[in-house]
Amino acid sequence: MNEPEYRPPDLSLVGAGHVARYRETDGEVGYVWNGTNILLLTTTGRKSGRPRTSALIYGRDGADYLVVASAGGAATHPAWYLNLRANPVAEVQIKAERVRVTARTATAAERPRLWQLATEYWPNYDVYQSRTSRVIPLVVLTPS
Repeated sequence: MNEPEYRPPDLSLVGAGHVARYRETDGEVGYVWNGTNILLLTTTGRKSGRPRTSALIYGRDGADYLVVASAGGAATHPAWYLNLRANPVAEVQIKAERVRVTARTATAAERPRLWQLATEYWPNYDVYQSRTSRVIPLVVLTPS
């Protein structure tokens, strides 16, 4: 099998700055990022109990939103994923629309199909998976 090809993204809009610009403009700035779509995911901090917002690449599977807990292939899960495991109720913002969601990790049976969808909108996920021994979780966010 060939090694996946990494495509370096433009990182001029990331982290808290990305969240701030997205919110200020209802996604006019920040919704499209490196040719893919971004949502804002607000979780409840598992330690602090405070709202925590992350800008994440997403796709759709029917009515559900899909996000990938890749952390760029880091050895540990991102904080937002750990927060969802502690409390699966969250909110997503897509442009100006805010939707309450309930999160779950994709099952082993559904993961291959959903992973294929995710790599269609962000091919680097295959590279990220090759960088770590952990199975990168694919998260299904169902409107509630």
